Amino acid sequence: MTISTPAGAARPATTSDGSVLHTILTHPLGRPVGALVLLLLVAFFTIPGFFHLEVRDGHLYGSVIDIINRAAPLMLAALGMTLVIATRGIDISVGAVVALSGTVAAMLIGGTMVMDNGVPTYVSNMPMGWALAAALGAALLCGAWNGVLVAGLGLQPIVATLILMVAGRGLAQLLTDGQIVTVYYKPFFFIGSGYLFGLPFSLYLVAAVFIVTALLMKKTALGLFIQAVGINPVAARLAGIKTASLIFFVYVFCAACAGLSGLMISSNIKSADANNAGLMLELDAILAVTLGGTSLAGGKFSLVGSMIGALIIQTLTYTIYSLGVPPEVNMVVKSVVVFLVCMSQSSEFKQLLQRRKA
Repeated sequence: MTISTPAGAARPATTSDGSVLHTILTHPLGRPVGALVLLLLVAFFTIPGFFHLEVRDGHLYGSVIDIINRAAPLMLAALGMTLVIATRGIDISVGAVVALSGTVAAMLIGGTMVMDNGVPTYVSNMPMGWALAAALGAALLCGAWNGVLVAGLGLQPIVATLILMVAGRGLAQLLTDGQIVTVYYKPFFFIGSGYLFGLPFSLYLVAAVFIVTALLMKKTALGLFIQAVGINPVAARLAGIKTASLIFFVYVFCAACAGLSGLMISSNIKSADANNAGLMLELDAILAVTLGGTSLAGGKFSLVGSMIGALIIQTLTYTIYSLGVPPEVNMVVKSVVVFLVCMSQSSEFKQLLQRRKA
């Protein structure tokens, strides 16, 4: 007996070739999620107990938790970089802002030993809230500087941010005389290495920034305006969008994210190292953004994809180090990944592939 489908009845949704693989690959997050799953499988088969989790002193520990925790500063930097790249810009001063923010916080907090009922205790040199506000304020000033140069004076983004990339780290080194500034005030350590409800506190900070940013992009016209500026800034300006103000905002936002990353890093290592803090972080942030599907040509961007891209980079780094591979190999692998990502976004390369298929 043959059962026919009634006319007008809904048919099961299928892709053009009827394959689940095609659906996954064509989804904007399909490739970054697939790359992350592949890396996790490699780590699972090569690193003993990779997915093992245990609770100690009320805290959740394990390789996966460690990867997410260490990826937190990169996630924040990638969030800010996403909006900058979406407007056809680039910010290579992120690492310098990280170093400067951490330096300001460490110098203002420091730690002075006092006797509390006969017990030696370290106290902050100034209220920690004011010190954190000053550190974030320094980061915001850096973002405003970049925004003025790019949006106000019309400098090329890579040239404008290159100035701060050099000057910002140099200023941090001048403040510390090239030395490592150690922090002894324990409440400050909670930002980067504390735990809340069993999970690292840094994850809550990343989640808060991500949620606020996602709401601004989805629930307001800000996300649409950023896409419009990235696609065609001239048309966006003629349509009434204040492109200069918007570009200024994304650079300030990127610097704010970098400043918060600097607080996390300095809190985690309990010191400020102006020479090495945030070194090459801007390149990792750019790579995370592009791995997540954000177009280097501007317009198209994905906040979730950038988060996944940061996890890919940290998982790759963790796996390489756990296998005992020299750290230099990690840089080579990242360069290969950057090359492949740039090739995949090249219109000429895509046309060449289509002609070969035809």
